[in-house]
Amino acid sequence: MTDHIAPSHRAAQDFLAEAEDIADKLAVNLADLADSDDLNPDLLNSVFRGAHSMKGLAGIFGFTGITELSHHMESLLDWLRLGKVSLTKPVIGLLLESQALLKSLLRDISKSGQPAHTDEVAACIARIRDHLLPDAEDTFSSSLEHLGLSRQVLNSLTEYEQHRLRHNLEKGENLYSIHASYGLDSFEGDLSRLTDALKSGGEIISTLPGADDNNETRIGFDILYGSSWRPEDVKKLLDGADIQVLRLAASDSAAGSDIVRVTPRTVLTDSTPGTDDKGNAIGETSLYSSRDSALSTKSTSRTVRVDIGKLDELMNIAAELTLTHASIADIALRLSKQGFSRLSIDLAKASRLLERRLSALRTGVVEIRMIPLGQLYEKLSLIVRGISREQGKKVDLKLTGADTELDKLIMEELSDPMMHIIRNAIDHGIEASEQRLAYGKNENGVIAISARQKGNHVVITVEDDGNGIDLDKVRAAALHNGLVSQTDCISDREALEFIFLPGFSTTDAISEVSGRGVGMDVVRNNISAMSGRIDIETAKGTGTRFTITLPVTLAITKALILTCAGRTYALPIASVHESLLLTDRDVLCVESGEAIQLREKTLPILGLDVFFGLDRPGVRPEEYYVVVAGIGEVCLGIVVDDLLGQQDIVIKSLGDSFRGVQGVCGAADLGDLGTILVLDVGDMINEALRYR
Repeated sequence: MTDHIAPSHRAAQDFLAEAEDIADKLAVNLADLADSDDLNPDLLNSVFRGAHSMKGLAGIFGFTGITELSHHMESLLDWLRLGKVSLTKPVIGLLLESQALLKSLLRDISKSGQPAHTDEVAACIARIRDHLLPDAEDTFSSSLEHLGLSRQVLNSLTEYEQHRLRHNLEKGENLYSIHASYGLDSFEGDLSRLTDALKSGGEIISTLPGADDNNETRIGFDILYGSSWRPEDVKKLLDGADIQVLRLAASDSAAGSDIVRVTPRTVLTDSTPGTDDKGNAIGETSLYSSRDSALSTKSTSRTVRVDIGKLDELMNIAAELTLTHASIADIALRLSKQGFSRLSIDLAKASRLLERRLSALRTGVVEIRMIPLGQLYEKLSLIVRGISREQGKKVDLKLTGADTELDKLIMEELSDPMMHIIRNAIDHGIEASEQRLAYGKNENGVIAISARQKGNHVVITVEDDGNGIDLDKVRAAALHNGLVSQTDCISDREALEFIFLPGFSTTDAISEVSGRGVGMDVVRNNISAMSGRIDIETAKGTGTRFTITLPVTLAITKALILTCAGRTYALPIASVHESLLLTDRDVLCVESGEAIQLREKTLPILGLDVFFGLDRPGVRPEEYYVVVAGIGEVCLGIVVDDLLGQQDIVIKSLGDSFRGVQGVCGAADLGDLGTILVLDVGDMINEALRYR
């Protein structure tokens, strides 16, 4: 099974942008379907539509492997919809496996432009075909005429709608025919409100539209509805509306025509396209109006998918324009000093106007890059369900702050740290149900994830109500690994720092989820690389809380330009609280290092030259600056020689070769000042305060 025609790189990227959304939505809906006690028809239909959309999209771009797998998923889902296959654990497992395989194929396309895993696709399709050949007797021949529906109505129902009618009868639900009539100018909104109200108490089996019997300016709808509600409850819900509610008969004694009035849909036969059932030609205007035809090629969506690389390019252009603006402002200042007052004033005005336009441009590009955390929440909910199912634990996930927005690239980098934290919470933190009941806790464990914006940062907390981190066990593991010679002098904060060391683990048994000492060091490194910080609070028997503080965006930011030991650096202004001009007389020597007294609090300070081990060409100036920087509530005073001012910068990655450099998150181009390093405040704080 191969894809014969390789799409272009642009086409593959366009396909991936749409297909990933479909695959992620499939995963969420399948997980909900697996967890539901009863087969939810709306949910099943949503999964069916997702598989159908994936099949059509892959077919357009020529990915035949994905097309065939999606087609067989669609067939299996259709048999589920029609009741020909039961939603058993093997069936839902096969659907989940198929969705995971679709994701693998999409990753293949992202890396190489073509899907691999062809043997796995063939094997999965074969297993699906096995489920499509049941030995069960066909149950679709039973009649529905005893309901009193006309032959025209029964013929207009699809096989799926007939199946849902039977299903509601088998469940003992009441069946209703609801007739509603609306004006042509408002029927969409009115019908939507009606269906939303009905769905709250039952299932809409079919909606059959047609011209209203009494008025050509109105349109009528006949809705077949199944519900446990009594007739008076349904009528009360719809009280005051121009709606008729009739309960369908459930026995052969019921008359047909006076039970319900339904306007049938026109059915075109396959044998004579474009004709009615009498063979008469159907005019083109009866299929769709000329107005609809004129509008059919116009998109109703106002959304445009943009590659993140193009936004990065816009950021670079904005940064270069910022440097150009700085040059223009400098020229205006020099002209003023040389006596060209009129010319300098005009140039200064143009410079200020350019500055305002540039600010609006930067703000607009940054806003385009922002996406809500809700997209990450959907993926995390799947992880919680999967791991808790594997571990045999009952875990409830509570999510708040889904509308909080982060830069797209920061969101991508945040996925792995969040996954590691949640895995550890389920494996190490949440106890088994029997244990929790013995401790007097609720049988279900809780993981709560919340997010909120605080200034130019976003604060994300991940909290569980498990047994917490056993700090005595952490100290013992540190002693066993030779990290310390004795445990008596290790504070709780120092003990928690050991968790972030590579290879450190307190778990005796290694599982597929955790226990290998890989994870928490990755968490801190990834968060530090985004100029963020992670803090832990834990209480034995109560639970653990991780607090992650991240900048809203790193794409373009205002930075404080400073010098130390003859070198120039940039410090993101979002992390700067204030700056102080000090001398050696203001510095205190404490047991853990140097500090200053700042508003009745002791603030640790660290020389930038000391942190990087720089060779100073001369002695440090008698007066120097201390920049008070911090993330969240934790602050550090960074000692520098001079402050050159503020400037907008675009932070560029240094690449994998410099990923391990402590205290640096990237580089920025400052024009005349050349390329300078951008300081990572979170990393500096972690290193400086680790053993203070």
